[in-house]
Amino acid sequence: MTIRVLIADDQEMIRSAFGMILGTQPDMEVVASVGDGESAVAEARRLRPDVCLLDIRMPALDGLEATRLLAGPGVDAPLNVLIATTFDLDEYVYRALQNGACGFLLKDMSPALLVEAVRAASTGTSLISPAVTVRLLAKLAPKPSEDRHRPLPEPLTDRELDVVRLVANGNTNDEIAAKLYVSVATVKTHLANAQRKLSVRNRVEVAAWAWRTGVVTR
Repeated sequence: MTIRVLIADDQEMIRSAFGMILGTQPDMEVVASVGDGESAVAEARRLRPDVCLLDIRMPALDGLEATRLLAGPGVDAPLNVLIATTFDLDEYVYRALQNGACGFLLKDMSPALLVEAVRAASTGTSLISPAVTVRLLAKLAPKPSEDRHRPLPEPLTDRELDVVRLVANGNTNDEIAAKLYVSVATVKTHLANAQRKLSVRNRVEVAAWAWRTGVVTR
């Protein structure tokens, strides 16, 4: 099945580079390449791509607002938005996650990581640069809130908490499996159960919950 991708970035060179990388993949097709946020939203709504790869700082409409319009709370049939940015510690990136982005990467990432992230986003399994996960959430997540003392309708098991902590510290499923001496399939099961219990959509929101509630601390 072909993964249909929309690319939005105000730099033509970046759009071309991403397009060439993704275009060489046998299971991917770039269906639109635009230079501003308004065009990104319009084309995304028209084409319904599997993944929208957005920059943050764009003319007409920035990537934050474009993300909210395409994937934010209350959006019917939200799209998968993946942020690619140069601002790894910029508060705008954290806001993008709050607005519904399923993950983000730095623009100096390897081509292999870009391809892996797009594939993950297309299936609803987010991937964000591990180092960025820790650095951004630790710096920008609010201090542990009252959520820390609010019991969940269905508490996480000890093993699910182990997985959540490792996710929040930027570990991939393979790394979590190795550290917990379980299979990757088992990790995915625990993570899926945690997402259901926390009422969140992806691993980025799992990580944000862990930092916000103090399950993981600085």
